[in-house]
Amino acid sequence: MISVDGLTVEFSGQTLFKDISFFINENDKIALMGKNGAGKSTMMKIIAGLKKPSRGHVSCPNDAVIAYLPQHLLTEDDCTVFEETAKAFGHIFELRNEIENINHQLGTRTDYESDEYMNLVEKVSELGEKYYALEEINYDAEIEKTLTGLGFRREDFHRPTKEFSGGWRMRIELAKILLKKPDLILLDEPTNHIDIESVYWLENFLVNKAKAVMVISHDKTFIDNITNRTIEVTMGRIYDYRANYSHYLQLREDRRIAQLRAYKEQQKFIAESKLFIERFKGTYSKTNQVNSVERMLEKLEPVEIDEIDTSSIKLKFPPSARSGDYPVIADGLTKKYGDNLVFSNANITIKRGEKVAFVGRNGEGKSTLIKAIMGEIDFEGICKLGHNVKVGYFAQNQASLLDPGITVFETVDSVAEGEVRTQLKNILGSFMFSGDDIDKKVSVLSGGERTRLAMVKLLLEPVNLLILDEPTNHLDLRSKDVLKEALLAFDGTLILVSHDRDFLQGLAEKVFEFKDKRVLEHFETIDDFLIRNKMENLKEIEKKG
Repeated sequence: MISVDGLTVEFSGQTLFKDISFFINENDKIALMGKNGAGKSTMMKIIAGLKKPSRGHVSCPNDAVIAYLPQHLLTEDDCTVFEETAKAFGHIFELRNEIENINHQLGTRTDYESDEYMNLVEKVSELGEKYYALEEINYDAEIEKTLTGLGFRREDFHRPTKEFSGGWRMRIELAKILLKKPDLILLDEPTNHIDIESVYWLENFLVNKAKAVMVISHDKTFIDNITNRTIEVTMGRIYDYRANYSHYLQLREDRRIAQLRAYKEQQKFIAESKLFIERFKGTYSKTNQVNSVERMLEKLEPVEIDEIDTSSIKLKFPPSARSGDYPVIADGLTKKYGDNLVFSNANITIKRGEKVAFVGRNGEGKSTLIKAIMGEIDFEGICKLGHNVKVGYFAQNQASLLDPGITVFETVDSVAEGEVRTQLKNILGSFMFSGDDIDKKVSVLSGGERTRLAMVKLLLEPVNLLILDEPTNHLDLRSKDVLKEALLAFDGTLILVSHDRDFLQGLAEKVFEFKDKRVLEHFETIDDFLIRNKMENLKEIEKKG
């Protein structure tokens, strides 16, 4: 259906990937994998027609529809959620309006024999065939069903889009894409912007209703559930597997074992050949054999071993002054937005050194409570920080707040103070920004790279209260593990908002559950909480909520 032929991307004298070719067939569900910075998002943008490769091309049928959901959405508009979503059918409405316009002309003109009149007849006939070939759709019902599936309430439909956060605006864009029923859907980290219940709905849609899909995601369960093919981008080339992610990991390991075996055999052959040349060079009777072996070595294609992503984030939170005994206290805390009650009469006490998790469905008030703690919103009741508390706050949109016009180094240099400025390159290196990476503009960084850079900014000043709102979005599996290890070693107080049960496991020792307009305190770990509620995972918390 869609052909990717000889794609090469070069910039700043470096090759991101070279001479890549593959086909995307109808009903392929492809996971596009590779370490952060390997070129996954760049390749997706080229397929979407948003970027031009240095060489090569993407070809597809003229009537093929390719829809792309990026990691970051920066659009602004003044229409309602429903009106914005209805733009998915804009091409159909335009087609209908054009037919009506031509029919009006044909009904008012009298030059029946003219070429222009006959051209209009032919055109309206052609447009009519296209229009009436479309299946009959109840557009309003389809929009409502899709928005509801992605977590919107009916009372949200007629609210202006500008009232919604970036994550919810991303859901609107996702709704528009799904309603277009494209031939190929390109999704770059889609699960970062939706709650678990919506992830279930999206999985079902992509498996049962979508045509071809290509997705970049660090959510292992999500990609295992929806994909039947994995394309890995590594060392400037690709490997294509007819397998989902888990099976691909095993096949990749088998491939690397075979490469190592072939590499060792080749090195042994090269060593023996060089020994033969050294031994018999200058021996008249062996001249032809020596020359033959030398030519063979010159033509020998070296066996390459795929890189292993050994880079990792080595987080070390700097020591901070000791806070008071109770860094966070809330008493009778209530928050409303107009008539909408988010939560009522919340009573929270978090002791120094405690690591707590906020869990619950999106929209139940987790991020709202954090904003109250940070003093960013008005509220009823009491919510205050304790004595000598120094807060480090990582918000969901932290990566999008970075200045795209400056470099990686300038980003951290602008906030660093004192002696730490002499260590900035080492700090960036521990976050996988090495060599020329520190001179890259923020605008060219991948989502994962931006998240890591935002984390560097957070770590440049010592804090004793760390508040992380979905910190693992855009982080790969290795980075999540290293971040978790650092948080386990953090001797301050930690508040975590996350949907990631694996990340929270063993980390949070107390749970605050946001449910039914209340905040419920549970003195137990995530695992204990799930066992007591007879749930397997956090997805069930979302569903039962």
